[in-house]
Amino acid sequence: MKVSTKKKDNYEQEVTIEFAAEELEKSKKEAVKRLGARVNIQGFRKGKVPAPILERHLGKGVILDEAADILIDKGAHDYIDQEKIIPVTRMKSNIITCEDGKDFVFTLTFTPYPEVTLGEYKNIDVEKVVEPVTDKDVDEYIDSIRNRNAEMIDAEENDTVADGDFITLDFEGSIDGEKFDGGTGKDHPLTIGSNTFIDNFEEQLIGAKVGEERDVKVTFPEDYHVKDLAEKPAVFKCKINSLKHKKLPELDEEFVKKISKFETVEDFKADVHKNLERRADAEAIDNQREKVIEKAVENMTVDIPPVMIEDRITNMINEFEARLQTQGMKLEQYMSVSGLDDEKMREDYRETAEKNLRTDILLDTVAKEEKLKVESDDFNKEIAYMAMLYRTTPRQIAKILKENDQFPNVAANILRAKAMEFIFDNMKGAEKKETSDEKAGEEKNSGEQSLFEETETKKED
Repeated sequence: MKVSTKKKDNYEQEVTIEFAAEELEKSKKEAVKRLGARVNIQGFRKGKVPAPILERHLGKGVILDEAADILIDKGAHDYIDQEKIIPVTRMKSNIITCEDGKDFVFTLTFTPYPEVTLGEYKNIDVEKVVEPVTDKDVDEYIDSIRNRNAEMIDAEENDTVADGDFITLDFEGSIDGEKFDGGTGKDHPLTIGSNTFIDNFEEQLIGAKVGEERDVKVTFPEDYHVKDLAEKPAVFKCKINSLKHKKLPELDEEFVKKISKFETVEDFKADVHKNLERRADAEAIDNQREKVIEKAVENMTVDIPPVMIEDRITNMINEFEARLQTQGMKLEQYMSVSGLDDEKMREDYRETAEKNLRTDILLDTVAKEEKLKVESDDFNKEIAYMAMLYRTTPRQIAKILKENDQFPNVAANILRAKAMEFIFDNMKGAEKKETSDEKAGEEKNSGEQSLFEETETKKED
């Protein structure tokens, strides 16, 4: 097999492969066997049809075409194997010469995986910055717990709407006196200050009484999901139907005992402070690691073919569509209510797609450079984790992966995770650091229930 390669201007590569005439004759014999096993000819069993009979029945061209396909498959496989290349697009073949007694010549055109030059990915120096926990942070967290345990009480007769109140209202929107689709609601529930409605809408209802009618004037934002309404001024005629005030529980010993294992407010606050410090430390580690990977990516040199970015965008949209389907919504419906079209949606994904792709290229290359391997135990752990995640058995997960030919993707993800840990373990000043997930696991295994878990548990009780 003779091979010559040339690069084209659009990231593509064209490979010319030449087989000797003798190879074409051999592949014709193989073609006769394959075709004979697929066709029915009266008087002969499948696979037992003599070549002259098969040629008369199918035609010489059909056998030659089959022989050409055999050599193209062999040439592509041998070329990929010998050159250790990874095509990122389907190989397109073009036959140059395919005649009896002549060398068989064809071309393969494809986009190869880009050349990558790793920069510094070891000994990267990124400071771990832990945000200090203040008394204000503690108070805000405790206030969030109080809010979750708040009571909604009916307003008195002359009470007015205030920030944090819960109301129901009728509204009817118009632009230049004309109603528009989606601008009308009856007994719509709304928490004032939730920013559920357009900016400045909820604030204009503050001070209103039950039964009162008000005109609320707003301007739709430039990036509003319905393009026909973007940047247009509108008037909503509103009527308050009901009003409830939020009553927060007092922060006292009774409340503390109800939602935690502590007896005093001081002990409860101290525990909140300790847990927020743990969370801040975990976030600092996550941020540090993210910046280490970003630096390693910046140090890498690679020219990514646009087709790889487009493919990644397509995959991300397909994954998003699958998530929508689990919520009972189709992608077309989402795009309609969001005011998106295909082009705008793909553009929204582009920056993230390229960033993620560069990270994957870095990790794949580091895994290859450091000769990292996927062991059977790695697969077992990953499958066990997926089974836990999807609440099924490892055997069922393995079956699904096999049926959908997903084991190569799982292996790639495992290798990338190993490459990422390798980079973290070799950064400047590296030491054994625990992620927030690992810490959570240790706390759970120690038999101690965290403040956040306990709060939710007691709330449910």
